[in-house]
Amino acid sequence: MKEVTIINISAAEISSMVIDSPLYASSPAAGFPAPGDDLVEKMLNVNDLLVKHPASTFFVRVEGDSMEGAGIFSGDILVVDRSENAISGRIVVAAVNGELVVKRLAQTPNGLLLLSENPAYAPIVVGESEECFVWGIVTGSVRQF
Repeated sequence: MKEVTIINISAAEISSMVIDSPLYASSPAAGFPAPGDDLVEKMLNVNDLLVKHPASTFFVRVEGDSMEGAGIFSGDILVVDRSENAISGRIVVAAVNGELVVKRLAQTPNGLLLLSENPAYAPIVVGESEECFVWGIVTGSVRQF
């Protein structure tokens, strides 16, 4: 059950991918149409939205459907920050017995669990016999339509 594919992108490559695009001051309505506005609020660098710590950030492409309940779908690229704290409730990329997974971390009275956001998948119980290493915390995602 392979869940993620690592995309190796260095901090230098992140900086070189900077593309400034206009961010318009008006917000389009998701319901009824609103009048347009040609006023550019500022130039937007997508990395400014997604990457808080370039030296500790990497990206992974998701394969599988175990996190669809959290809005993470197969093909999405996740932004993962190694400098964030792995606390209960956060979505993490972890290596469990050498296999990479994307799961929600849960600390329970009985121990550590890695939870799917799809009822078709059972929780992964991280016991003493499992080798588990949290690679980083998922801080964002990119999806193409």
